[in-house]
Amino acid sequence: MGKVIAVFNQKGGVGKTTTNINVSAGLAEQGYKVLTIDIDPQGNTTSGLGIQKNELTKTIYDVLLGEISINDIKLKTPMKNLELIPSNMNLAGAEIELLEVEKREYVLGNALKKINKDYDYIFIDCPPAVNILTLNALTAADSVLVPIQCEYYALEGLTHLISTIKLVQKKLNPNLYIEGILFTMYDARTNLSLQVVEEVKKYFSKEIYTTLIPRNVRLGEAPSHGLPIMMYDEKSKGSESYRLLVAEILERKEA
Repeated sequence: MGKVIAVFNQKGGVGKTTTNINVSAGLAEQGYKVLTIDIDPQGNTTSGLGIQKNELTKTIYDVLLGEISINDIKLKTPMKNLELIPSNMNLAGAEIELLEVEKREYVLGNALKKINKDYDYIFIDCPPAVNILTLNALTAADSVLVPIQCEYYALEGLTHLISTIKLVQKKLNPNLYIEGILFTMYDARTNLSLQVVEEVKKYFSKEIYTTLIPRNVRLGEAPSHGLPIMMYDEKSKGSESYRLLVAEILERKEA
């Protein structure tokens, strides 16, 4: 059975989609069979893996409404061993349409039961908000990978996020746990980045990845080319950092 990891932070602009794409691709590069699910109406994981999201006629939206099987919309990506369940703006309508569905928080999890055995890892790129789509992802997931930006309000946002996870554990998914907390957009030249890391470590030392994802121009460019960073520029600092993160994830798995 594949491990299901939700990549989630209710704050936008923290490197969530970048992390989802590049951790998925990094594990695929190591030979693992990986599926990434875009459950954000913005569809950034979809476009970031080279798919023209606005031209799609079927997406995760249709799966959530029970109109097609999740097997029917799996797409190949530029990375070998990595497949995608795509999204686009149509998904925004799911918020309203799922309101009358019984056990609506479990729709995605039930869909994944059909394909879970086909993958080693399944990643879900969540919207930057707590809504029915996010709740579906957190209910379907085994764990949560939390990217946080090295900024002044990082700890405050993380505290709110942990409260959300605890609520989901209590009401919907008692087995959910934090896979790890990842610092993104790290700039070693600034005192602020250093201070944020040290402050968060005081409260969440066990969950924090030692790998830091730096601010990197190539990381920002890669999605516009529809490629993971290790295919766009394998020698960049961004590529090196995500490969180190993948190694750390695998090391934790073995521990």
